[in-house]
Amino acid sequence: MSINRRQFLRRAGIVTALGLGGSFVINAAGSKLAEAAAESTYGTSTQGLAAKHWAMVVDMSKFKSKDDFKRVSQACDLIHNVPDIGNTKDEIKWIWEDDYEHTFSGGENEYLTESFKELPFVVMCNHCENPPCVKACPTGATFKRPDGIVDMDYHRCIGCRFCMGACPFSARSFNFRNPRPFIKENNPDYPTRTQGVVEKCIFCVERLAKGQKPACVEVSKGGLIFGDLDDPNSEVRKIISSKFTIRRKAELGTQPSVYYLVGGGEHA
Repeated sequence: MSINRRQFLRRAGIVTALGLGGSFVINAAGSKLAEAAAESTYGTSTQGLAAKHWAMVVDMSKFKSKDDFKRVSQACDLIHNVPDIGNTKDEIKWIWEDDYEHTFSGGENEYLTESFKELPFVVMCNHCENPPCVKACPTGATFKRPDGIVDMDYHRCIGCRFCMGACPFSARSFNFRNPRPFIKENNPDYPTRTQGVVEKCIFCVERLAKGQKPACVEVSKGGLIFGDLDDPNSEVRKIISSKFTIRRKAELGTQPSVYYLVGGGEHA
């Protein structure tokens, strides 16, 4: 990754201006920097897996036990050096389990039983088509790639947490502490983060570049289906076209790229 002199000076100037400016300056700067980051430093790999719009389907009929949930989160944590801090206040989460009430808050009806509200769901970054986190980021540290993935550049993150405030899904974590001592098994092939940096699920962009699907998808036993939403022949497109799926907080207009197949049934 590299940026040229003009881009560096442009970003440095905008970040400096943040000390004087208000929300208007932040939003405008963040949007422009995100566009610059996506265009100048990252792009869809020509040698790995490629898509016009990566999307994921979560088939909840395949998540029947604690082990089904644990398997996907452990695979993600191990590959990405996600630390186990040991308390919920400082925890770092890329893919995790949450109950229906928190996953689909605002969409429930008054007649749902308490047991239904406590049903577990797999949650992660939604890689929205209209990601508010990208617009809020003043440095371009989080940006949307041409293939729809909302990526992170940890080196550009200044720890302002504007992206966390903008995300309506609470899908980002902040390293309040140095995460490195809490990594159980270090993976030398993926960078560790530092204190003061925001992180989240990135749809395993590093694996896609090598022609591999996301780690959670590989171990999910069919519970997570990943593919190109713009390809009519892809499995995700067939499922979404023929089955009833729901998305988190669709009423906000962020257009999540993660769909939930609820109610079971075979894949299309």
